[in-house]
Amino acid sequence: MKIFMLGWEFPPFISGGLGTACYGLTRGLNELGHQIVFVLPQPVSSQYTTHVHLRSPGAPAVMAQGGPSGSAEWCSSYTMKELANVEFRSIPSSLQAYATPEVARRRKTVGQTDEDEADSAAEGEDAHEPLSVLAGGAGGGHYGGDMFAEIQRYARFAVRLARRESFDVIHAHDWMTYPAGIAVAAATGKPLVIHVHSTEFDRSGEHVNQRIYDIERQGIHAAQRVICVSHLTRNIVLNRYGAPGEKVEVVYNAIDLNGDQHSLPPPIGKDEKIVLFLGRITMQKGPEYFLAAAKKVLEHEQNVRFVMAGSGDLIRRSIEMAAEMGIGHKVVFTGFLRGDDVARVFKMADLYVMPSVSEPFGIAPLEALSHEVPVLISKQSGVSEVLGHALKVDFWDVNEMANKIIAVLRHPPLQATLREHGSFEIRKLTWRDSAQGCVRVYGTAIAASFTNGN
Repeated sequence: MKIFMLGWEFPPFISGGLGTACYGLTRGLNELGHQIVFVLPQPVSSQYTTHVHLRSPGAPAVMAQGGPSGSAEWCSSYTMKELANVEFRSIPSSLQAYATPEVARRRKTVGQTDEDEADSAAEGEDAHEPLSVLAGGAGGGHYGGDMFAEIQRYARFAVRLARRESFDVIHAHDWMTYPAGIAVAAATGKPLVIHVHSTEFDRSGEHVNQRIYDIERQGIHAAQRVICVSHLTRNIVLNRYGAPGEKVEVVYNAIDLNGDQHSLPPPIGKDEKIVLFLGRITMQKGPEYFLAAAKKVLEHEQNVRFVMAGSGDLIRRSIEMAAEMGIGHKVVFTGFLRGDDVARVFKMADLYVMPSVSEPFGIAPLEALSHEVPVLISKQSGVSEVLGHALKVDFWDVNEMANKIIAVLRHPPLQATLREHGSFEIRKLTWRDSAQGCVRVYGTAIAASFTNGN
């Protein structure tokens, strides 16, 4: 089977769980022998030439100046050594990982970011200059920091690329690629599968951005099939978006277990117990509940330090909150971590806590367990559906959260049991199995497309 995949982040351009999931699923599909054309908005920097092989350099400026419509010079193509069946297409676009329309509107000039965007850009993405003018496509115009205009531009380029490709099914990841998936399906007649990694209700609670909600709803109803990362997310898709139950299926995320833990850097020496929060510091992830629990723990246990690793729009407020609580000296804010630094912080940790308010899945607890760190997760997370040997708590119950943190810190046998059983449990969660789940969904989407006469 050949899949036309649409996404907006993928290693080495990675900012969070979506990029990790896209890589895992793509690698699983590659191992199963399926072919993938993966469309991404990022150009390839020369610093990654040891990681990727450029097949065509691309020259977006040619198209912007009115190059011939039959030319493919606006699209660069590359491959990765470890993914023999995957070809990547990089198209001119400036979609930013985990950006928001509000941040985009605050741009003063094209290509200029404010401090919030700098936080996002620091999360692993290679900086690049966006094109200011789209010409030669279906309409044109200025990109003035309008995320929604950029999403539509990405969709137009995706359609032009799709007309040059041969494939069986379209797979669109998360809301920013849904318009592109819908447009490609309309242009080619191929079935569309959308993958819901997160919803606007997860990101914003009840204060949803109506335009984003409308895009998500349109994608959900236009697709032949919808993949959700958990039953928690599936219920949101059914109840909040009115999706027909028969076309919404669950495929869980997974974890890489490469068997090379011995090659990880040594842990940093420490005298205190370490409780770790690692993730984007945003409303969705519940940093204020982590800090509230930390304050209660410190009333009973002094030999403990809380580490908050990550960046996001609540980073300043979290620092201020820790100071206001009088625990600023016991909380370390590391900023965004990557690579060996992530491995080091996991090796330091005695407990990983994910107090998410609404977490469609949550790959970080699996990563913690892969580093033999016990986990405490919110019941409002998809990953709680697949982990039986993890401590669980309602995100808002900071008293119970603190009690369970103290229990792990005080009782080494409990910590050891959680670590050992959790490490064993994640071995059954493989990206190859997740990929097989996606393939089953592709099959039902193609069958539904034929039934509907496409």
